[in-house]
Amino acid sequence: MQRITPDQPHALFDSAATRRMEAAAAAALPPHTLMQRAGRATARLALALAPHARCFWIACGGGNNGGDGLEAAMLLHRAGHPVRATWLGMPDALPADARLSWQRARDAGVPFADAPPVLGAQDLCVDALLGLGLTAQPRAQPPDTRLLAWLGHMHASPAPTLCIDLPSGLIADQGQFAPGLGMNGPPAAARHTLSLLTLKSGLFTAHGRDAAGSVWFDDLGVTTPAEAPGAWLAGPPPAAARPHASHKGSRGDVAIIGGEGLAARGMGMTGAALLAAGAALHGGAGRVLLALLDGGATTALPQQPELMLRRFEALALDSATVVCGCGGGAAVAAVLPQVLEQAPRLVLDADALNAIAADPQLQALLHARGQRPDHATVLTPHPLEAARLLACDTASVQADRLAAARVLAERFACTALLKGSGSVIATSGQPPRINPTGNALLATGGTGDVLAGLVGARLAAAPRADAMAAFDAASHACWLHGAAADCWPQGQALTAGRLAQALAC
Repeated sequence: MQRITPDQPHALFDSAATRRMEAAAAAALPPHTLMQRAGRATARLALALAPHARCFWIACGGGNNGGDGLEAAMLLHRAGHPVRATWLGMPDALPADARLSWQRARDAGVPFADAPPVLGAQDLCVDALLGLGLTAQPRAQPPDTRLLAWLGHMHASPAPTLCIDLPSGLIADQGQFAPGLGMNGPPAAARHTLSLLTLKSGLFTAHGRDAAGSVWFDDLGVTTPAEAPGAWLAGPPPAAARPHASHKGSRGDVAIIGGEGLAARGMGMTGAALLAAGAALHGGAGRVLLALLDGGATTALPQQPELMLRRFEALALDSATVVCGCGGGAAVAAVLPQVLEQAPRLVLDADALNAIAADPQLQALLHARGQRPDHATVLTPHPLEAARLLACDTASVQADRLAAARVLAERFACTALLKGSGSVIATSGQPPRINPTGNALLATGGTGDVLAGLVGARLAAAPRADAMAAFDAASHACWLHGAAADCWPQGQALTAGRLAQALAC
């Protein structure tokens, strides 16, 4: 068993692959073996989380997830630990393994109750109610009222909750809750999830991160997966030693194009371009060139004298890594055709994405550059910008973030970095990556501009300009961006400008 941390990559599997792996393992083992192993793993972790518990409340559903809980209840009770089990199943309707675990729990004298302990009477709640089988489709029957009441009780309990395999109600592949089963606000206590046999993508994106809390993994002794991963939880970028004889040209030029001024619309957005430029600078770029659009103000430049001002027409687009769109407003549309055609390494953010979403000709240019093997392109949309590019709504994007990122990458022949909780990075021909770093401190204006600038710096340092360089640059920048927020001093406000200065290169 291991706790999943961001310091190494981890293979992720969808529910269909997990079911195939489970069936293959069960066929090669004596009956009931996997459930016994799941119960042992659950009991072991429960004791580690609450070694002096006065009461373990184990809430069991009527399927195999409930069977895992019953097995754990039996083991804890046999070892002399105080257990209270509640169960939604019916013996005659149970799958074979779950029925055997129910019988073992009954034979061992596990105390069963019709209702959970009063709030505060338990020291650990174990959620074994619902497992892998949920989808976003409405259920034929409404959820059992007892199930809803027990989930609400766990949510309100001051005791931590350990979820077996998945938090009940969470859809394994999407990180969203099934209809009618969502969490109502933040939980009252810490949450833990023990993912069994495989790690599921939904634990790490969308609502999954809040619902799962700390994620633990036990492979149940099945150490040779029979399936290729459907996605990866991204790990840190490899350490890159800079040669002593390097120079500023070794790290590449990053050109920031954006920052529409007040003249056109009375809405100055110079700050967004400055933030992206500062991030590229602190992210390790050799030189950072700043082209402000439509008379963008430059009053902040004395604070960053390393930045080099350029008029757009003076930029050597064909030799720089371009980050285009941060605060670009309406003015960015006029420069996009030239940028799309000439820049070999390109990061498109914010208003550049909005302009492309509104213009089929720009979409065609974006797709065409993806056919050139010596060009690298990264899109960095938040969910609303992704929805505009996909001609759908934000809810559709968030309903399946991995699928949305894949479609963006395929449609525009690029790397798509879909921002949000558990940012998703996708490119054609590769399993997507989910970023494990970052927290709610990043929910402040300008942090997306910082990410775009950092992607530009990572892309500028890549030895080649191609699809994998774009994929790696986006993944590594996203990891570093989130890690900077994870290391933020407690009690200090995170602002985008300070975040840019804290980036490691």
